[in-house]
Amino acid sequence: MAETSSSRRRVRAGLLAGVLVVVVGGGGWVVARGGLLGRSAAATPTAEVPTGTAKVARTEVVERQQVAGTLGYGDSVTVVGQSQGGGGSSGAGGGSGAGGGGQTQGGILTWVPAVGAVVGRGQVLYEVDGRPVPLWYGSRPAWRAFQLGMTDGPDVRQLEANLVALGFDPGRAITVDRHYSWATAAAVKRWQQASGRARTGAVPLGQVVFLPGPIRVATVTVTVGAPLPAGTAILSASSTRPLVTVALDPAMQQLVRRGDRVEVTLPDGKTTRGTVWTVSRVATQPSTGNGQNGGEGQSSNDSGSGNGSGQATISVTVGLANPRAAGGLDQAPVQVAITTQAHKGVLAVPISALLAQPGGGYAVQVLQGGSRRLVVVRTGLFDETAGLVEVQGAGLAEGATVEVPAP
Repeated sequence: MAETSSSRRRVRAGLLAGVLVVVVGGGGWVVARGGLLGRSAAATPTAEVPTGTAKVARTEVVERQQVAGTLGYGDSVTVVGQSQGGGGSSGAGGGSGAGGGGQTQGGILTWVPAVGAVVGRGQVLYEVDGRPVPLWYGSRPAWRAFQLGMTDGPDVRQLEANLVALGFDPGRAITVDRHYSWATAAAVKRWQQASGRARTGAVPLGQVVFLPGPIRVATVTVTVGAPLPAGTAILSASSTRPLVTVALDPAMQQLVRRGDRVEVTLPDGKTTRGTVWTVSRVATQPSTGNGQNGGEGQSSNDSGSGNGSGQATISVTVGLANPRAAGGLDQAPVQVAITTQAHKGVLAVPISALLAQPGGGYAVQVLQGGSRRLVVVRTGLFDETAGLVEVQGAGLAEGATVEVPAP
């Protein structure tokens, strides 16, 4: 990292030299041909540079490295149709990876939400034979009918939790546990009445869909009007919270930790803060382009039978502090500024205040009273996001005024 930082500083020196700002004997800033020169160096000025002032601040200076990322949505899930419900109901339901237990009954798909639609608890996820199938929250997909006399289980608990959350237990008679009680059946009847179903007090398999939380529809895989046998994939979805995925160079893995703060630059140039959620411990190989795909389970030293030469990467996910900043973007390219170093409580000036010296190094022009003096400084970290650079120099103190080019 020391070599990398040194290289970056040399590059910055070259960039600053390209500004062609010099200080001449009269104390003014001018643009000269041939690069940055010193105060006493000879130069042929062509135009004066208007100047302004800035204060030397004591602050935190953070050095970041920009890496490419993709803004999208995580936690992909596939919703599949289950068996047709009994008792005269034609509802169908599904869960991630949940089939119909070998049953082949189904119905006709009569409605699906549009791609990009957000579906929350109690809202319709799709319709079969004109009957809505709602989304309820739960980590377990339904695998059996709910009714009095059924054996206790965690699926009963999540059913009861949804009945309570949706307001179908106004008298608070339900004890949210693993047991399907008379109070549970009464709440089910209230839900059935509200949704236009027969008031049986039982929920046949396929009348509701359990997923861990609200979803955002990513793709729809069945055409409206098509038969829906049990086990048919209806749609794929993701979580509603946007996140950024980064394919990180393994050499940078030690620089990124879960909980680290980053800056994300969106396609429109606006920035928003983010937090590192996950950092993979295994490097993966990208697709080789000939049918061989590294996938998440293939480590960087798995050569496989492909002839691809793509670089192995570490997967990093970043959550946005303000999810609304994503603005509905999906699979959009972004830039992520990862902190490589941070120094707290150091003196800093705007990067534009630096003057390259003829023998190397930098100086700043300090204004005091009505006079100017050139102070040679030693630079530390460059915070390009904030436009600041860490500096040290004889007699340079917090609050001092330095000269900068006018905006």
